[in-house]
Amino acid sequence: MDDVVFEVDGGAAVLRLNRPRALNALSTEMFEAIAPRLTAWRDDPSITSLHLHGEGRGFCAGADVRAMREMMLGGGVGPALDFLALEYRTDALVAGFGKPVTAHLHGIAMGGGLGLSMHGAHRVAAADLALAMPEVQIGLWPDVGMTWEFSRLPGQAGAWLAMTGRTIDAPTALGLGLVDEVEGMAAAPVLDLGWVDECFVGDDPVEILARLESSSDERAREAARRIRAKSPLSVCVALAAVRRAAGLAGPVEALDQDLRIARGLLPDCDFVEGVRAQLVDKDRDPRFAHARVEDVDPSRVRAIVG
Repeated sequence: MDDVVFEVDGGAAVLRLNRPRALNALSTEMFEAIAPRLTAWRDDPSITSLHLHGEGRGFCAGADVRAMREMMLGGGVGPALDFLALEYRTDALVAGFGKPVTAHLHGIAMGGGLGLSMHGAHRVAAADLALAMPEVQIGLWPDVGMTWEFSRLPGQAGAWLAMTGRTIDAPTALGLGLVDEVEGMAAAPVLDLGWVDECFVGDDPVEILARLESSSDERAREAARRIRAKSPLSVCVALAAVRRAAGLAGPVEALDQDLRIARGLLPDCDFVEGVRAQLVDKDRDPRFAHARVEDVDPSRVRAIVG
């Protein structure tokens, strides 16, 4: 059974992620199949639109980070950087497809799955959507061009999602503008995120944490606890990357930024340990290089993000 299925229906090209037992986790082989097909469809005048689907109980759980961890353990940073470069090139093909792209999202849609689906013209969600960029939990940052998407969310919502890795439901995604339509929902809800705008303002993650922890709003204190459980270096890089992405022209430029960050972060980051704790041993007790966000040297973050 092919992990990616390609179909053409009239002028509509259809790409189906078809690895449901792994929640459609994206492998090297999948990207190697997707990229040339997207290029061919982009250049084919008979193709007028692209539709993205995921089989099974979720659209896509993201890139296969267990495999990426094995790459780093077996071959160092080089193979992992090659994998990310291939992923980002594939995401850029969606962003620059030049024809209407519709992503049909349901269930889990996270990480690398958002790199494929968020940069198109139209994003349709099922009511069971669970959307997140949880990379700070495993020692990475919200990559695949998502810092550009986050930087354009209302208020400080982008910093909130980047630093906490929080999963949001379909109504929240619609209210923030991360999806354009939710099946069965007539209008976007009004979100109560005043506490987010108050607490997540600014470029200093230490100050943000202080505001969250001293807030009278339990939602803010809960967000602080979430951040404290993540990789401190990743949290700092995530915030800096979102702020820098605000000045970029589009998701393709953000993907270029992601590759630069990967080159600076992967040689000395918490990724191997983060994946071990969350997905391999599943003890949920990572031993990150820094104990607290306060221990991260801001000059190190600037060197990584630029």
